[in-house]
Amino acid sequence: MKRAKFYYVCLGLILATFVLSHKTAAQQYEIGFGLGGSTYTGDMIRRIDPSQSGLQGTLFGRRNFDNVWSLRGGLAIGRLNATDSIRPIDPMALERNAAFRGTLVETHLMMEYYFLDFLNPQSTVRFSPFAMFGFGFAFFMGKEDQLGFNNTNYYVGTPVIPFGLGVKYQLKDRLFMTLEFGARATFTDYLDRIEHNPEYFQPRAVPIGGGEYITNPNTYTFGDRDNKDWYYFLGVTVSYSFHQVKCFNFN
Repeated sequence: MKRAKFYYVCLGLILATFVLSHKTAAQQYEIGFGLGGSTYTGDMIRRIDPSQSGLQGTLFGRRNFDNVWSLRGGLAIGRLNATDSIRPIDPMALERNAAFRGTLVETHLMMEYYFLDFLNPQSTVRFSPFAMFGFGFAFFMGKEDQLGFNNTNYYVGTPVIPFGLGVKYQLKDRLFMTLEFGARATFTDYLDRIEHNPEYFQPRAVPIGGGEYITNPNTYTFGDRDNKDWYYFLGVTVSYSFHQVKCFNFN
């Protein structure tokens, strides 16, 4: 968590520097929305698996300081889910047979850097690749399905570090479209309800009455203590630009 606070302080200083240094520049604002897909990696999925993905949508506003740097703030909502039984990563996952699903709500603030000056009137291209990075906060409302704990609700809140790449295209003078991929590094190992916590360990056999036993799910829910969960957004956005027109005095 200390690393997260240090990261936020540094990024906040960078953002403040841009705001102050560009306050006299011509400003341009955009509002927009986006749709796409979302997925996660963690203790159930180690690599991005398109077959275990959900839908995501976003609303955002953007302030363009110039033709290179922009500041973007937004709200995103996405569905995350994963199941051990689809592609078990190891024998333990196969026996654990856990699953989770839920809705994630994220707020974020990101800087965007455009590699081409495509908005320059003399530019011969109408698009530019860009990189984005920033900080945010995510709240996940999930349900777990594990042996003995089916449809159990749980909630997770975590700071996130969003970053990614995209391409922005100018459809018309004030209308823009982007294709972008963003990754979110979280500070939790609990999005999938599987974490490394030895305090939860119990004997494998749990009595359920009548001389019968079930396998204790806590035996198989230990995650990798060194790796936190990640989630990802891939989608298309459309935005509308509001120009601030300067008036010149010819007297």
